[in-house]
Parts: sequence; C-alpha cells; structure tokens
Amino acid sequence: MSIFKGVGVALVTPMTEDGINFDEYGKLLDYVIDGGVDAVIVGGTTGEPSTMTEEERLQLFRFAVKHVNHRVPVIIGTGSNNTQSAIKMSKLAEAEGADGLLIVTPYYNKCTQAGLLAHFTAIADSVNVPIMMYNVPLRTGVRIAPSTALKLSEHKNIVAIKDASENIDELLAMCRVCGSKLDIYSGNDSYTTFLMALGAVGVISVVGNVCPSEMKEITNACFKGDYVTAREKAFKLDPLAKALFMEVNPIPTKKALEYIGIKAGKPRLPLTEMSPTNAEKLRNVMKDLGII
Repeated sequence: MSIFKGVGVALVTPMTEDGINFDEYGKLLDYVIDGGVDAVIVGGTTGEPSTMTEEERLQLFRFAVKHVNHRVPVIIGTGSNNTQSAIKMSKLAEAEGADGLLIVTPYYNKCTQAGLLAHFTAIADSVNVPIMMYNVPLRTGVRIAPSTALKLSEHKNIVAIKDASENIDELLAMCRVCGSKLDIYSGNDSYTTFLMALGAVGVISVVGNVCPSEMKEITNACFKGDYVTAREKAFKLDPLAKALFMEVNPIPTKKALEYIGIKAGKPRLPLTEMSPTNAEKLRNVMKDLGII
C-alpha cells in the first residue's frame, strides 16, 4: 500500500520565542499544497522535533491534520532513539489522524542490525498505520542494510523507506533488493531523478518547502519516463538544493522561506541562524533562479 507517490515535503516548523507559530505554519502548509505536492511530512527531522516538548509535538500533529483536512496525506515523524518514546508518539500521531508515520533510525545509540529489526518491529506492532523507515546514516551514525529493510518489509505496517544515504552503491543495493517489496523515496533532493530511474516512487523533499511546484514537475516527468526533462529541471534546481545545505538543515531553509515571505523564525538552539555570508549566497542563488 503506497502512502503517496511523487513529492512529499519535509516541512520546517515556523517558531517564535514563545513557541510554534501556527499562523505561519498554516501558510506554509497551504503554500506547498497549492504548489501541487503529494504529501506533507510533519515533525520530521527538518521540523526540529528534538527541540520540542512532547506537548508541542502533539499540538503540531493536531494542527497539521486539521488544517490539511485530507487535501494530501499527512505523514508524521515520530522517531526516537528511545523505542518506548517512539511507540508512545506513534500511538499519539495515529490517534490524531496521521495517514502514515516516518520513523528515523535510532541515533547515537548505534544499534546493530538486530537492534533495528527489534526497534522497527516493536513500533510497527504498536500501531495500525503505514510506516516509512528513514535511513540517514550521515546524521544518525547507523544505516539500515538492504537485507534488514527486506526483512522488515514482511511486517504489514512497514511499507516504505526514505533513503538519504549518500553512498551510490548502497542506494543501488537498496533499490535492487527491496524495490519490489517497499516503496522507496529519495531522501536527497539531488538524487530524485537518479533513484526514480531505478524504481523509486518519489522524494521526501527539503527543496519543496521553497519550490514545491518545481519539484512536482521533476517527479511528473519521471513518472512519464521523460528523464531528459526531469534531468534538466533537476540541474536547474541543483544550486538551490546545494545552497539549502550550506549549513545544517533546516537553518538555510528557514532563511529561504523568510526571503519568500513566510516567517519561519529562528531555529532552536543548538541550531543558530544562518551566517550573514551564507545568507547572502543563498539570496543570490534564489535571485538567479527567479524565486525572489
């Protein structure tokens, strides 16, 4: 069962000094949905959930589901390096109406593949909603091996994987081993066309916060088998994709949203605002692309 196909946006969370800025979050949700995206990812790592209280996360889940109002699937990030915490948040997200869950691998603990099997299975056993695993070894220190992903695909609730590995051979192996058992999504905007040519069904996009319709054009072209068009559109957006990672995500994305009129606010500590030098570089990239 596919949660969605195409572009899912890993949303930032607009914030003020006092908490989540729900007015601006509503604007961002409307902006990306009006831009044609196929799903929104709420409270994923781009949304800074590790700096939120449990109550803030629950408020975010509740607001997003209500505001989206079934226009697109709402996938809620409920991962943790504490299995019991992930189970608790997953149950709460399901109760709030999540269409799917995004579960990142446990970070810092660096569990074994046996630990990953036990962790994801325990979460999947606790809910009755589709789960997308999130493989991002650069940030978590642990990778999901294709053989482990294949084993987990046997669980009725584990239906997809977002793969943000930067190792081409590992991405190829994931597509080869699991492509017929799991929906695979690119976790890197720059790899979207490449992975969709290998059978991936879409992308979980950071760039989509800023350019939702342009990312949708790329996936549409891929679905039509028009990889020449997809490639050219991807090449055009690549400077922005690179600029949005000049500093740790979501620092640059919040600044980019500010430039297009969405008040995303400052990241929460330990993340800081974008340096003035890099902010100017980002602004210039956006000007060159005609975004501002």
